[in-house]
Amino acid sequence: METRLSVTLIQHTPDPEKLVAAAAKLCYSKAGAGEIMDDLTDDNVERFLTRLMDMGHASPIEHASFTFAIEGVSRALTHQLVRHRMASFSQKSQRYVAEGQFSYVIPPEIKALPDGEKIFVEGMENAQKTYDALAQRLIEKYTIELMAAGLSEKQAAMAAEKQGIEDARFVLPNACETKIVTTMNTRELLHFFNQRCCNRAQWEIRELATQMLKECKKVAPLLFKNGGPRCVEGPCPEGSMTCGQIVEVREKFKHI
Repeated sequence: METRLSVTLIQHTPDPEKLVAAAAKLCYSKAGAGEIMDDLTDDNVERFLTRLMDMGHASPIEHASFTFAIEGVSRALTHQLVRHRMASFSQKSQRYVAEGQFSYVIPPEIKALPDGEKIFVEGMENAQKTYDALAQRLIEKYTIELMAAGLSEKQAAMAAEKQGIEDARFVLPNACETKIVTTMNTRELLHFFNQRCCNRAQWEIRELATQMLKECKKVAPLLFKNGGPRCVEGPCPEGSMTCGQIVEVREKFKHI
């Protein structure tokens, strides 16, 4: 069954912009720890944050973090996502969770091909059948072995299932749907958006990054006002590999 991307901001640092402004205040004033939250009006917060961004002083923005629940994405996407090492990840395990009737992501370019979706779905169905058949045979094998080693039938069946799906998962495709929770601080998120909102990023993770940016802007518009690919704030860094659509990209992210 085909699935769809879903991004939910499930938690974030309370009042993230005020916190970042307080951290910046400590850097640039004589205020002590007991005073840094005082007198932080909306105008003062905006002034501090604007100064930070103009100076390129990024360390204070690391104090605010954001946690997302992401589902309806492929394993191909999460292989890219976890390369962003300044983050925390908790992903659905294929060792402990059986993939009965797994969902999958179909690339738009495949759907656009004549019979492309049909061929793709057939491949997914074949992978499911292979997975189910191998898992069943492995579970039966391990159940017999574990019972012979002294486990009760119930204990053996429970342990055998984990061992069986652990190896059966090797036939599952990159398209297989997964779920992941990720936490990043503001600085890492801005870097993530620089890299993954770019038109040259892979289409699926580009869509994810854009949705995450929209969620961030709802709760911290000042911190993320320049969020997006690097060409939003300056020239395109891709050189001869540029998409050539800098005007359109800037207009798009102006309204996110």
